[in-house]
Amino acid sequence: MKYNCDMIADLLPLYIDDVCSQSTRQAVEEHLSECPPCRKLCDEMKQRDPMIDMNIARERDNVISNQAKFFKRRSAVAGCIIGAVFALPILICLIVNLATGAGLTWFFIVLAAMFIPTSLIVVPLMAYEDKFFWTIVSFTASLLLLLGVCCIYSGGSWFLIAASSVLFGLSVPFMPFVVRSKPVAKHIGNHKALVLVSAYSLTYILMLLCIGLKSGSENFFTIAALYSLSPFIFMWGLFALIRLPKWNRLLKAASCILFSAILFFFSDTIILFLYNRRIYIPSPSFSYGTPEQINGTICWTVLISGIVLSAIFAIAGAIRSNIKKEISK
Repeated sequence: MKYNCDMIADLLPLYIDDVCSQSTRQAVEEHLSECPPCRKLCDEMKQRDPMIDMNIARERDNVISNQAKFFKRRSAVAGCIIGAVFALPILICLIVNLATGAGLTWFFIVLAAMFIPTSLIVVPLMAYEDKFFWTIVSFTASLLLLLGVCCIYSGGSWFLIAASSVLFGLSVPFMPFVVRSKPVAKHIGNHKALVLVSAYSLTYILMLLCIGLKSGSENFFTIAALYSLSPFIFMWGLFALIRLPKWNRLLKAASCILFSAILFFFSDTIILFLYNRRIYIPSPSFSYGTPEQINGTICWTVLISGIVLSAIFAIAGAIRSNIKKEISK
């Protein structure tokens, strides 16, 4: 016998549950064929009551559940304490307002302002799951509430512009995390990229609409639409190139680089043609005498660099596709 009985006894649970390697199984079986005591122990372990495993699993789940409840209670207690600390400035402001006869003017502003740190500190402690999602939602709501209260008490009419700008500004960095969170992901399925690009587009259009209505300028929407056309084409074009073709990643990267370079080169051409039917092509002067020459130099530099980079990625992607075809054969 190559192995002693103590070592085989330690390996028997793995052998019985069939979670050991082939070499370990072979060694155990060789030992069992030569050792009646270990063979008897193996038979006894195979005939053990399955309720034992169920009880062990139940106890394990209970321990994990109790620990989770313990940490949730501690987080809730910490959140309540921090919330009480944030309530102190609100109470002090209320007392000062009432004592000075100023009414409740500053009270509501301070109250709305205290929701911002609450959303960033208390909400993550109190939320049991999807903490980042609920933190973003509560922070956005509290910020909009503060803007609304300040607008009301200042007698202004700028709330829609500020609120729409805040929504667009926050959507740019945080929307990718929102679409991946469980409350949102379970409703949109595999359309995360589509929802993301749509959210960017809608919040941007809403911001321009609010600014245009407030400005009262007759040409605002025309100029805003012209200068927004290239970014929209860029965003939706990249989305289409990434999602629709069945190419590998290198070929998609090549197409995205080439598309971006061409769009950057012709962006001014599109704007000027739609605005006054002027046909403008950047001049390849590669000099810096006038702003137009500087713009032409930048456009041609970006175009040539994009063509070179896209060609490199395209060649690498084609080689990779051919290798995969050869392997599949």
